[in-house]
Amino acid sequence: MAKKLWDGRFSGETNIFADEWAASIAFDKRLYREDIRGSIAHARMLAARGILSAEELRLIESGLLEIRRGIENGEIDFDFRTEDIHMSIEALLTGRIGDAGKRLHTARSRNDQIATDIRLFLKDEILRDAGLLSGLRSVLLSLAEQHTETVMPGYTHLQHAQPVSFAFHLLAYVSMFSRDAERLMDCYKRTDALPLGSGALAGTSYDTDRPLLAEELGFARVIPNAMDAVSDRDFLLEYLAAAAICMMHLSRFCEELILWSSSEFAFVEMDDAFSTGSSIMPQKKNPDMAELIRGKTGRVYGDLTALLTVMKGLPLAYNKDMQEDKEPLFDAADTLAGCLTVFTEMLRTMKVNAAALSSAADKGFMNATDAADYLAKKGLPFRECHEIIGKIVLYCIDKGVSIEDLSLDELQGFSDKFEGDIYEKITPLACMNAKVSEGSTAEASVRAQIEKARTED
Repeated sequence: MAKKLWDGRFSGETNIFADEWAASIAFDKRLYREDIRGSIAHARMLAARGILSAEELRLIESGLLEIRRGIENGEIDFDFRTEDIHMSIEALLTGRIGDAGKRLHTARSRNDQIATDIRLFLKDEILRDAGLLSGLRSVLLSLAEQHTETVMPGYTHLQHAQPVSFAFHLLAYVSMFSRDAERLMDCYKRTDALPLGSGALAGTSYDTDRPLLAEELGFARVIPNAMDAVSDRDFLLEYLAAAAICMMHLSRFCEELILWSSSEFAFVEMDDAFSTGSSIMPQKKNPDMAELIRGKTGRVYGDLTALLTVMKGLPLAYNKDMQEDKEPLFDAADTLAGCLTVFTEMLRTMKVNAAALSSAADKGFMNATDAADYLAKKGLPFRECHEIIGKIVLYCIDKGVSIEDLSLDELQGFSDKFEGDIYEKITPLACMNAKVSEGSTAEASVRAQIEKARTED
């Protein structure tokens, strides 16, 4: 049985099943780079303060770097009896360099170690996510530039509402993903604070230099309260919340792509590289990647809920419950990054059926609002205009025609304000470009939105 690094207090051994069940090394071994990086910085600080000798520092640094190489080369197998990544690396180091390895843990605790490791890990993950979101927005903007004049139905309640451009629809998602990036980078600010040097919860009696540690590890500042430093997981919850919102945006977009790639819509077609077939129906081309992203959204929601539930009843400071923070973090980070990667390439290779989009824009009386605006600009109150056009729509439904199919005499039977120019005012393209408010679907507005998004990215 491997000797525990904390077993001086104990006369008996841990139950073997409980030992394996409680160990976190199976998943927190992923943090070996961050743990070794933090240990090297800690050793350098201890040496700078005269707590370690220059020779001890040399042994510790070279030993840790050798262990890192061994892990990366697959030469080291972790034993669950060493509990976690911190104890595993310390045991490996002590086995290689002796007493110098035992001195590394001076003036620190596993509590501030793990808090440091996950902050280092998360900072890198946030930057990776932000980069993936930037790539996704770039693809969306390029696609939007190609379709500023492609008219499609805009929907509310999944019913035809008003004509918009396909570019305009895409730009709504550009805005969503921009907010996602902002949320992540805002979370980065609160993640970018150093807990190392806080000890178990109360600080340390050694004359350490935490600002030096922060500089060495690339943190913007030191967490001021040691108890908060080791017990805080707000930054993880913020990340999981931001990841959940981003996944929700991806899921909404995927829902539309799934609908649009159906025969009933035929607005888009997924590339073969991001589609699958059926084991029984040879004609099928299924948008499985979009469906899977939609499904994986639930995983990230679950990760957020899991950690919120873990943290909700914990007294200060550190509790073993907090070991449960890493699996939701790793799962959410991996899921989000994977979904962003697949979604971006799926979108890049997608074919857009502009003719089908345009054809759909001719249906559903989407020019009704513009017809009402036409009358309002002739001096009628809008509510009266709304009622007149509503009666015209009902009349058209009974006849099986569209508003533009009616003769001028028929239209004037509802209001003498109608004139011959009504027909040019209510084409889908005219309706779209009639919008003059900032942020509208008119082509000039859409091009301005694209340019603005390009400069902000």
